[in-house]
Amino acid sequence: MDKVREIVSEIKNGNAKPIYFLMGDEPYYIDAIAAYIEKNVLSEEEKSFNQMVLYGRDVTVTDIIDNAKRYPMMADKQVVIVKEAQDLSRTIDQLESYANQPQPTTILVICYKYKKLDKRKKIYKAIAKNGIIFESKRLYDNQVPDWIRKVLAGKKYTISPKASQMLVEFLGADLGKINNELEKLQLVIPKGTEITPQHIEENIGISKDYNNFELRSAIGERNVLKANSIINYFAQNPKDNPMVVTISLVYNFFAQLLQYHAAPDKSKFAVAKVLGVSPYFVKDYQVGARNYPMKKVSQVISLLREADMKSKGVGATNLSQGDLLKELLFKIMH
Repeated sequence: MDKVREIVSEIKNGNAKPIYFLMGDEPYYIDAIAAYIEKNVLSEEEKSFNQMVLYGRDVTVTDIIDNAKRYPMMADKQVVIVKEAQDLSRTIDQLESYANQPQPTTILVICYKYKKLDKRKKIYKAIAKNGIIFESKRLYDNQVPDWIRKVLAGKKYTISPKASQMLVEFLGADLGKINNELEKLQLVIPKGTEITPQHIEENIGISKDYNNFELRSAIGERNVLKANSIINYFAQNPKDNPMVVTISLVYNFFAQLLQYHAAPDKSKFAVAKVLGVSPYFVKDYQVGARNYPMKKVSQVISLLREADMKSKGVGATNLSQGDLLKELLFKIMH
């Protein structure tokens, strides 16, 4: 995120590079940088003749070079943006000759999603010397809540830990999807507001009471009634609550409980660091550890692996998703 700010700041200050090669597994930042250049480098009048957007599936590397070598018309710069450039992965090395001597009046933006250039290749070295190579790395799930907090802080909002966790558990680590939902919230919630689970439920449609986060808490507390109530809700809404996701998140909880049991320092901030969670959630693991000794945690992990196989049709009877979850829950909590 800091690197993105640095790139945008340099462009804003008139120090744009002739090549921006944006690559990696997280498309959100690639799209964000490309969109900033597309919207802000040229004036509306200049864009008509001096800005073009190409798509990797429709062009060759030679086409890109030919366009990049053109001179701007009635402007100081031209912008050439190549989206979905990963479709040119077999021939992208041909860009090396241009990268060695890029047109100084062109800003060439290559959006190379889900792939990376080999750092040992000449093309990588040529672009690194004369332009910018930005690798957009996918965040781990436990890093996303902090990302959400920072994004909202920049827009003058705060968010409760539980609300951010609901977003992560429902949307995963897809920053694009999460950002879309955050933008929806900002349309209806005044600046300066703390976003709560209630806001998430009312505006995004994620239940604040019936979700995987609450299920994990109920299991950790050995609250049989609450856990069964959530499982019944999941059984009635299987498309919105896939069993594979539920098992994965509960598995992660018990895997972290193993780490908690093994941690020599069980102070709040030490545990938060080891588990990669917010200190706010450490109490859930403290409660879970009291209810599930290490031996039981190991047994539960085996049960979850078995249930995962059954959910994928391996050794399963004709039980529905709801019945499989109920069976799993009974075995975990008894």
